[in-house]
Amino acid sequence: MEGNTAWLLTSAALVLLMTPGLAFFYGGMVRAKSVLNMLMMCFGAMGLIGVLWVVYGYSTAYGSDIAGLLGNPFDHLGLSGLMTVDGDPTEGTVDVAFQAMFAIITTALIAGAVADRMKFGAWMLFAGLWATLVYFPVAHWVWGDGGWIDELGALDFAGGTAVHINAGAAALGLVLVLGKRVGWPAEPMKPHNLPFVMLGAGLLWFGWFGFNAGSAYAADGVAGIAFVNTVTATCAAMLAWLLTERLRHGRATSLGAASGVVAGLVAITPACAFVDTWGALLIGAVAGAACALAVGLKYRLGFDDSLDVVGVHLVGGLVGTVLLGFVATSSVVAEDGQDGLFYGGDVKLLGVQVLSAVVVMAYSGLLAVVLGLLVKAVTGGRVSPEQEITGIDEAEHAEAAYDLAGARGGRPTPAPTSTPAPSETPESASGRELEESTT
Repeated sequence: MEGNTAWLLTSAALVLLMTPGLAFFYGGMVRAKSVLNMLMMCFGAMGLIGVLWVVYGYSTAYGSDIAGLLGNPFDHLGLSGLMTVDGDPTEGTVDVAFQAMFAIITTALIAGAVADRMKFGAWMLFAGLWATLVYFPVAHWVWGDGGWIDELGALDFAGGTAVHINAGAAALGLVLVLGKRVGWPAEPMKPHNLPFVMLGAGLLWFGWFGFNAGSAYAADGVAGIAFVNTVTATCAAMLAWLLTERLRHGRATSLGAASGVVAGLVAITPACAFVDTWGALLIGAVAGAACALAVGLKYRLGFDDSLDVVGVHLVGGLVGTVLLGFVATSSVVAEDGQDGLFYGGDVKLLGVQVLSAVVVMAYSGLLAVVLGLLVKAVTGGRVSPEQEITGIDEAEHAEAAYDLAGARGGRPTPAPTSTPAPSETPESASGRELEESTT
């Protein structure tokens, strides 16, 4: 018992680390004038959702069932009845701590879609409303006792529907309300710090072991299976993304490697304890290639998802959730496992996987549009075009990430020449903007 408690507390800490990791991953991908705002959106979500979770969020997700749609928010209001060491601690405060980190990271994921333009206050209002009306109920659908998706028999070990499809659909709805960044897509908006991106991806990968293996709720063989499958699928996804880049554009990029890592982590999340090695490899390979191709959809369809939350999290979550209908196998975890079509199962599992994914996607996307319109009416939603051009860090936080004038000893910045330097031309832009410039 003590070992399981220790593992779950460790896993909770690992998952919490994922949000600062996400902040660096996203922060490196934006322009230098937006990096602090991106970090603040992630850290702001940590503070806000952490408070909402202990006040009523946990109870809304895991309280006594109300019609399969949500838990009773008054069962454990302010964690009443849970702040005790009596009984099994994994059913009380330890569970609260672990699941709090899921609520935080899921909300923070959305921030990458609206980088460079959303007011910080508007983001905080949206984040609180979305967590209350979308994440907490959907977590009950998927994991709560009596939730309709759980009762349906759908498989989601650690958050394909509740986390990634949920956040990806919300990101799409919100960017449709806010509109495009000034200058997008004609102006290259390349990452300002690729080492930050790689560091963030590494921290995410490290924390994800708590996310997936911790969802076993015990330090046992199921946690080990989830751990190994998380490594396997992520490695396959990174290689698949790099291969896709190489075939399409003649080069493999560091941004592609980091993005492939995240795509693999996303896709294996719902499946990590329900597939064998071959299933993990297939999910990772499909996710890496599919997400690498999907990030270009925003250029074709005209929605400005700044950091590809839709292309990576929505698409990756769909890949992992739907492929379970094909590659799930009861031979891995016989007690809770089901067989997909490739392992002798029938079409029922595939059907419930698709249904759960579509309903969560539709619900989250629609509510994000409604909440986005409300937040826009109340706050204006985004900074002015002038502030966006000058830099959202200065406009929203009165700070700059890099004191370039101080580094030069206070000397004025040289006037720009009329012709961009070779390293600043669109043709030499590093990262995703270069990849899609030929799409």
